[in-house]
Amino acid sequence: MAVIHKTTMNPTKLELLTPWLPLQPWYLGAGGAPELSRVGGFRLDDPRGEVGIEFMVVRDDSGERPVHYHLPLTYRADPLAGAEQALVGTSEHGVLGQRWVYDGSHDPVLVAQLLALLQGRAEPQMQSVSDTPDPSVTVQAADVPDAVGTVSVTNGPDGTRLALGQLTLDVTRVLEPAGRAPEAEGHVTATWRLPDGGESRGVFAVLNRTPR
Repeated sequence: MAVIHKTTMNPTKLELLTPWLPLQPWYLGAGGAPELSRVGGFRLDDPRGEVGIEFMVVRDDSGERPVHYHLPLTYRADPLAGAEQALVGTSEHGVLGQRWVYDGSHDPVLVAQLLALLQGRAEPQMQSVSDTPDPSVTVQAADVPDAVGTVSVTNGPDGTRLALGQLTLDVTRVLEPAGRAPEAEGHVTATWRLPDGGESRGVFAVLNRTPR
């Protein structure tokens, strides 16, 4: 189980994300820096205990209406080879030292654990509490094979799509309240906090078999 350290990061996660977010094709801002706050999310454990895995929700209040973004992130003690384009930035952790922070859709450890979650083999954890499952995250588990071969990541205006051999994994980036559950082999839904103090739930990831 991951240990959540009550310490500092310099720069903070939100400070790293502020210049990175507007560069993404699914960002909806119309210029200027986003005004970010963290309003939800959950974690998964790395079975080897080496990589931090977080699915963060941030709210951007820079526009006419708040926009909620889903940001899968990984935290590593060393650079991830071949993932320079996915680097969000580096930060000094008060306990663990320098950390390399990545867009987790490009990190094989996060992708493997998200697939394990969708297969019912991993358990979501609270975002800010050690060794505590998060019952607010719901999963429709899928009876599908493990991903094989090279993972292809397509980052576009509608979100991020991962081609995983026989599977396709769509990661939602701009969160909206969910109506009925999507027709899919499997999906993950979770909650985030609203500006009025309420709570909303939406789809974070959808898994399907790749069409032949």
